Amino acid sequence: MYPLLDSAHVLTLCVFLGMAVLLDLRLLGLTLVRVPMSEIKRRLGPWILAGFVVMVSTGVLLFYAIPLRTYHNVFFRAKAVFLLLAGLNAWLFHSGPTYRRLAEWDTSPMTPRQARLAGAFSLALWAAIVFSGRMIAYNWFDCESPQKSAFMDTIAGCDRSTEVSDASTVFPGH
Repeated sequence: MYPLLDSAHVLTLCVFLGMAVLLDLRLLGLTLVRVPMSEIKRRLGPWILAGFVVMVSTGVLLFYAIPLRTYHNVFFRAKAVFLLLAGLNAWLFHSGPTYRRLAEWDTSPMTPRQARLAGAFSLALWAAIVFSGRMIAYNWFDCESPQKSAFMDTIAGCDRSTEVSDASTVFPGH
């Protein structure tokens, strides 16, 4: 099931991110400038929401499959932080005064400064999320493998104090 979940996660990421990038580029005034923002939101919104719901659902199931290994992965932790920041960015934009005044700038090719900043932050954060998510597959910082430094052990949340360092303590006389 893991490969199927992983594939569904990546495919719905493509749907979500493809639509979100179009919306963000419109916020930046770089594409679809002749299309009202309300029309873009109306047409892309359901795809963005559906992609997000399935993407998060499959992501949770992927985490559930190997929770300790995933949790201790530095890139997973970075991805979680970036996801929280992306959610905060979207919430601030949609609950802020700029979005509430959408009717005033709906058809303008140049969006307000706050809308452009929200679009730019969204693009940067989602690039970081995709990069971090892709790097989770690599086990450079797994707790099971020897680390190069105590600093990386700390960041990964590895507890080396309970590990046995010498086989002779486990198998006396060998």
